Amino acid sequence: MAGNPERRAALVDAGIEVLASEGARGLTFRAVDARAGVPVGTASNYFTGRDDLLRQIDTRLHTRLAPDPEVLTGLMRAPKDRALVTALMRDLMRRVTRDRTGYLALLEMRLEATRRPPLRDSFTTSARGELEYGMEFHRQAGLPGGDETVAVLYLAMLGLLLEHLTLPGVLDGVLPGVDVPDGLVERMVARIVPAE
Repeated sequence: MAGNPERRAALVDAGIEVLASEGARGLTFRAVDARAGVPVGTASNYFTGRDDLLRQIDTRLHTRLAPDPEVLTGLMRAPKDRALVTALMRDLMRRVTRDRTGYLALLEMRLEATRRPPLRDSFTTSARGELEYGMEFHRQAGLPGGDETVAVLYLAMLGLLLEHLTLPGVLDGVLPGVDVPDGLVERMVARIVPAE
């Protein structure tokens, strides 16, 4: 197994690009090599197999889509109220929109996990970990609502992100006078997060 961490990271990022543009069926070592601009056979030196590549893509996606620590620190200086939850959800929307490729690859991972039990187990563990982290963060920050609030907000944001990044026209004009996506984020938070 080759050990160059920069090359491995470049191959994983190339895998994310392939996954987002070609889907799981297009994710081959040859396609990753081509996207990364490396000689054919390079990816096979870095990953034990396709499942290994998919697991490393999963790990990398959570890093790519994670909040910027400086932005998060700035946001957390605000009062711990519904407006802060709205700001946090808008930050999530901006991050995912900025890395649309990463989020589309994440959606492809979810679909592939339905067909591959070992990947499903691994992906379920990482997704569940993210949800539990969100619940713990919410509690520790003293934000309004509890675990149920976070779970419902998680599900609502998943739906909004899916529509906004795959079929954005579906939401246009659904609620007259409400901007997509920021206005919808505000409405969702207002309905889900209890008043202070």
